[in-house]
Amino acid sequence: MQDDLNADRKHVTLRDVAQAAGVSLKTASNVINGTGRMTDATRLRVKSVIAELGYRVNVAARNLNRGLTGFITLAVPSLTPPYLAELANRVIDEARKRDYSVYVTTYAEGSAKGARDVLQTFNPTVSDGVILSMSELEDISPEDFDVDYPLVVVGSRTTWGRVDHVTPDDVQAAAKAARYLFEHGSSHLAVIGARKPFDERALLNAVEGNDQLRLKGIVEECGQRGVRLDPALVSITSQDWSIGAGARATQRLVDGDVAFDGLIALNDQLAIGALSVLATNGVKVPDQVQVIGFDNIEESAYLQTPLTTMDSCLNWTAPTAVERIIARIQGSILTPELLSVDSRVIARATTRR
Repeated sequence: MQDDLNADRKHVTLRDVAQAAGVSLKTASNVINGTGRMTDATRLRVKSVIAELGYRVNVAARNLNRGLTGFITLAVPSLTPPYLAELANRVIDEARKRDYSVYVTTYAEGSAKGARDVLQTFNPTVSDGVILSMSELEDISPEDFDVDYPLVVVGSRTTWGRVDHVTPDDVQAAAKAARYLFEHGSSHLAVIGARKPFDERALLNAVEGNDQLRLKGIVEECGQRGVRLDPALVSITSQDWSIGAGARATQRLVDGDVAFDGLIALNDQLAIGALSVLATNGVKVPDQVQVIGFDNIEESAYLQTPLTTMDSCLNWTAPTAVERIIARIQGSILTPELLSVDSRVIARATTRR
């Protein structure tokens, strides 16, 4: 008997719902789509029948009727960095909640097959729009964003106001990280993860790039306190933000002539490498040197000395980007916006309480 009921549930149609609720097919459809004008009682009655009969929306058919695919493309430079892998997972989860599926693709950073190629070769018969995580190596111009399909960019690269841009405020986050170290007893800060030689004037005018914006925030916070960030304490890793790069950069600082008692790593992988080198050199964390990272990757909470870090804000970035691209697909939003959010310190054992 139960098997018969289950079989019937699988074949419930919208017409069945309308008949059981005593409404027109159009009214039942409006309830499903959250549109139309009706009394609250009618809407509730239809929803009750939907639940009772076990009706499920045929998403593929609905999208086909609307001329849509039901897919979103997420383009990222790589899935190796924990932050980008987590971004992909969260975008997929958020899209699924909204009856969308996600194609995830990677592109070759800084090459002819990079982000520009993604933008130029997008196929609207495959998906309805693109969420693009822009690499810092990409040579992108404002004109590259003049596309005729829904596009949302996430990350620290500027979009010149041409398309929607979803990003945490890196300057604010870095200033807060530096402030946290100062307020907990550090007075001489070091930084690992710079991509190029330290240039304070250029940094203060920076408008994009994780490393530049984060360094800008640190420099600004130092300036607020009448402290100068010593160029000798800014260790360069070029484009490499791996654990190994963090270890090598920190060893150079330890071997240098300038003492430091606070270390800001521009991502958590760099910070993990730093902690290893500090321990090897007998430097006590956080008693002698406090350490803070960025992105709150999963490993940061489970180190022998759990890492204090800045929240990645992925719980805001992913749903915001998905909501924005769907609104673009549906045509309910037309004007490009910069959508930003402040980060917070996640305090653990590498800083003093």
